[in-house]
Amino acid sequence: MKGHYKRRNCECDDPKKCSCGKSWTYWVDIGPDPKTGKRRLKTKGSFKTKKEAVDAVAALITDVKQGTYINESNILFKDFAKQWLPMYIERTCPKPGTIRLRKYGINKLLPYLAHIKLKNISEEMFQDALDDLKANNLSKSTLEGILATGKMIFDMALHKKLIREDPAKKAYIKKDPKVIKETDEDDQKNSDEELPNYFEKEELKIFLDAAKKNGLFMDELIFTLLAYTGMRVGELVVLKWKDIDFNKRTVRINKTYYNEYNNIAKYELVQPKTEKSKRKIMVSSLVIEMLKKHKEEQERIIAKLGGSYDNKRFIFTNVECYQGLPILTKLVENRMKRLLKLANLNTKLSPHSMRHTHTSLLAAAGVKLEDIKDRLGHFDDEVTRKIYLHITDPVKREASDKFDNFMKSE
Repeated sequence: MKGHYKRRNCECDDPKKCSCGKSWTYWVDIGPDPKTGKRRLKTKGSFKTKKEAVDAVAALITDVKQGTYINESNILFKDFAKQWLPMYIERTCPKPGTIRLRKYGINKLLPYLAHIKLKNISEEMFQDALDDLKANNLSKSTLEGILATGKMIFDMALHKKLIREDPAKKAYIKKDPKVIKETDEDDQKNSDEELPNYFEKEELKIFLDAAKKNGLFMDELIFTLLAYTGMRVGELVVLKWKDIDFNKRTVRINKTYYNEYNNIAKYELVQPKTEKSKRKIMVSSLVIEMLKKHKEEQERIIAKLGGSYDNKRFIFTNVECYQGLPILTKLVENRMKRLLKLANLNTKLSPHSMRHTHTSLLAAAGVKLEDIKDRLGHFDDEVTRKIYLHITDPVKREASDKFDNFMKSE
């Protein structure tokens, strides 16, 4: 390998005695392409002196000989991101929800990086994009998803030797500054603010009573099952009768619901959130009796509708249109809002609040944290832990007071 050097567009009569100040350019044959076998000619310009060009060629030849040469691409971020997504899907076979998150991450990064060449994106550029997105009040989990998407895109570009360095390697989500709390009262207030919304025991009784007296078809069973099992609403709407063991009083969770556009006919059954989410939940006799009653009612409906009912053996189905297909999770949310208003309860509560309610009631009943996490299908969940500690704190104080009183007694 040998470099050739020249001042491009030099207008001087004698290029060796150039006085026009044109920059230097090099040309060098770096050998055959490993894939095609064709010779590769590398050229680069804009060097102020010939020595700079010579030094650059020397470094290039060293990289080629050591196998560390990177032929950085001129591809733009937006074009590579478009290529990356189908490669990512083919390699990892992600769930539809994950694909949607990756598309969302790309769309959030495009306003900052779309028209910049991959090789020109610096660590500072990528970090500035994340910082600006954080300033737009995106949640921590949303920002983490965007960061993960960016990291995967640049990791692929690095693997394909389109870039020399990964600008996302050291990127991070900046933490909010911690505010110093000055009083115990403030400590308690801030601690409570971190907890999600959930029903107190008496509030749950009022809500379920409203579902029984004023609920629409299936409301009482839907909300009793959510409250008594802590299952996710996406797990509930795709339950089938084969998932219920009436003798052993168990409910099996092995799938969840996905419907990107809330189109009743275009739902998908997907794997649960994690392997830990696959579980069997013991339920009370009350729940079993309610399920038996609903099964009888559903059989009467099927007999009445006949062939128009698409019987896929789902428990919670549409009966007015798309008969037999599972109900939308949005329907459960809307029905809950209706009942909350009727019962004059906190309308900020959602079907997911039932999971937190179940956690709090189990903790109050003395169930261990690990057993609660098993029942909910969690491997490790910070929200569950916070609720558990909040509910069991008075019990711990009572134990401490009992010990103190015992030591003081004669």
